[in-house]
Amino acid sequence: MTQHTRIRTRFVWGAAIGVAALSLAACSGETPSGGDGGGGGDAVTIDSVAVIAPADPGGGWDQTARAFAQSLTADKLVSSAPVSNIGGAGGTVGLASLATETDPNTLMITGSVMVGAVETNASDVRIEDTTPIAKLTEEPLVVVVPKDSPYDTIEDFVDAWVDEGADMAVTGGSAGGIDHILAGQLLTEAGVEAADVPTTLNYIANSGGGEALTLLLGGQVQAGISGVGEFAQQVEAGELKALAVSSDEPAALLPDVPTLTDEGIDIVVTNWRGLIAPGDISDEEKAALEELVTTTHDGDAWAEVLETNGWTDAFLVGEEFSSFLDEDITTTQETLKTIGLIE
Repeated sequence: MTQHTRIRTRFVWGAAIGVAALSLAACSGETPSGGDGGGGGDAVTIDSVAVIAPADPGGGWDQTARAFAQSLTADKLVSSAPVSNIGGAGGTVGLASLATETDPNTLMITGSVMVGAVETNASDVRIEDTTPIAKLTEEPLVVVVPKDSPYDTIEDFVDAWVDEGADMAVTGGSAGGIDHILAGQLLTEAGVEAADVPTTLNYIANSGGGEALTLLLGGQVQAGISGVGEFAQQVEAGELKALAVSSDEPAALLPDVPTLTDEGIDIVVTNWRGLIAPGDISDEEKAALEELVTTTHDGDAWAEVLETNGWTDAFLVGEEFSSFLDEDITTTQETLKTIGLIE
């Protein structure tokens, strides 16, 4: 991806790509799998799965973790799928915990936010140290302001933001995550030099969507950026005003909100989420998890989750997901350097 001092490239994280479903023989609520990773070991049977949300309750990762766990049990693919929250530092606290996990049947939510946080936090444990399982969804971001804000359009808000600089506070997810990246892109697209972004951007990072919402509703910040699913309810209730979404097309949950491109801002960003497992699992254990996740993706319960939450199906599994992840890490590193968040 070509980088420019004034970013005018369309940043697109993760186009939805269809992947042929892997077959899975299921009986008595259990999920047996024949490993195809070349290890030649015995097939692995998965009866229960531990699901980790590497964030506090209330945000997109927590929502995804709980929705996926409920889909696993609703379709009777496992007997249990307990969810735990390990929040902090853009998911890198959870990532460090996953590195010490001894249960191979553990799935942790990951995504574009974590990719950025690994870089900005100089995390000792990287996503490359884990086992990629699948990409699940992508979701547009939305820029919102409190209901009594004087800004009714994204153009008005960005113009004032450039003029006032750090006097205007913007909240979102973890430092270096996709919300933070979009904030920096909005400023550079508006003419702020990349070198000036760190002193212009007063970004209040949060480990969960609930914290950002509290700041917005309390009038402690001038704007917020997050996935549409985290703010849609408050927008519909009139507590927040949505200025623009970051996708190519209007968001399903906020169909009346214009896109950034509709408003003349040439940026497209989607927030992807997926699943990783501990890094030291066997080929057979990895294959079993991939097959379990594929069957869950193909089930009725997950289809309902996608529709209800307005998430775009962006399923990738196996080598396709590994390749996507490698490319996303490279793109994120380049973008963070361009807007001055890392050297």
